[in-house]
Amino acid sequence: MGDATVLAIQPAPDAIELRHLRAFVAVAEELNFSRAAARLYVSQPALSRQISALERLVGCALLRRSTHGVELTLAGDALLSRAGRLISDLDHAVAATRSVGGELAEQLTRLWATFVDVNATDGNIRGVRAAVEELHAKFPPPSEVQIAPTTVGGVPALRSIPPDGTGAPMLFLHGGGHIAGSAYGYRHLAGALAMVARRPVLTPDFRLAPEHPFPAALDDATNAYLALLDDEAVDTDDLVVAGDSSGGGLLMSLLLALRGSGRPLPQRALLMCPWLDLTGAGQEHQATDAPPIVTPEQVAWLAGMYAAGRPDDPLLSPLTADLSGLPPLLVQGGTGDNLVHDAKLLVQRAVEAGVDASLDLYPVPTHDFHLFWTFLPEAVDALQRAGEFLGADAGRARADAG
Repeated sequence: MGDATVLAIQPAPDAIELRHLRAFVAVAEELNFSRAAARLYVSQPALSRQISALERLVGCALLRRSTHGVELTLAGDALLSRAGRLISDLDHAVAATRSVGGELAEQLTRLWATFVDVNATDGNIRGVRAAVEELHAKFPPPSEVQIAPTTVGGVPALRSIPPDGTGAPMLFLHGGGHIAGSAYGYRHLAGALAMVARRPVLTPDFRLAPEHPFPAALDDATNAYLALLDDEAVDTDDLVVAGDSSGGGLLMSLLLALRGSGRPLPQRALLMCPWLDLTGAGQEHQATDAPPIVTPEQVAWLAGMYAAGRPDDPLLSPLTADLSGLPPLLVQGGTGDNLVHDAKLLVQRAVEAGVDASLDLYPVPTHDFHLFWTFLPEAVDALQRAGEFLGADAGRARADAG
């Protein structure tokens, strides 16, 4: 008997993404958009857009909305069982892969080792700064990106220009625990953001604690942003901002300060593994198998130098501040990051305040995993997603979707 002929099912559209299926399964299981949005840490409008996009790609209605609630169509019922199995199988596949792929976790641990081994609490500021620069020096910026020194709002900065860059510059605030990090060291991540977003990236060298405690860094970030806002060559309707780790905390301070002063806000903001809770209390909510990059004692030491005796200032406590009126937020975190609770709580409270905020979690065993985009697949995925959100044409796409 000859080989059996197998009829191939028409492949699903390439544009269908896992987030579309997760959104659909959440709504189908909850039969309530509000509960599903809270479960996924996204706003209801963002969730509705994902469901509408999936229905458009599949080519039929999956959910029936009425004044009585939400119910599945026959097509939706057919998809639910299969999508649920697909997501479950994928999650188990990733977990199994990670269980036998410990060498990746070991590599991440080795990369952080120099920084972690520095006893920051004994006042070794110079050692911490050297360790941060040593870590970043392991990763060159993309060769296609042109990098040049500049000044923005009186603040020294580096401009990263991709080969096909269009749109207004992105303002990127780097991490480093508020006491370390530099525009030069962060060239590799700024360059990656420039490539995926297809727009120039400005990385200001804002002042660092303890020599310059709060609000020095916020003043520098504000001056840089306002300089872009006042630049006639910049399309102010296309301004976007981003920050990683402590730079994410500084970014939230910037947004709150701009809102408080009545200044125009950026169109969108990206926060990568943000450190927002200067008390360190959130770490107790996140037990991980990976060693912490910063211990509660180190968090307290860093916060003490940066906050300068003002930990209760609303600009320093975004997790307790009024978040209403902020622009759309994309928050990304690692499931194995001992600071991931900050990301989860920020999105939860932003959504409660009516902000279009969403949380993307990636199965990585470390903090600030975006730094390792040259070899970490999850970092590449996260940056590609960030590029879609912050890209030069993202505003138009979001407007069309709305």
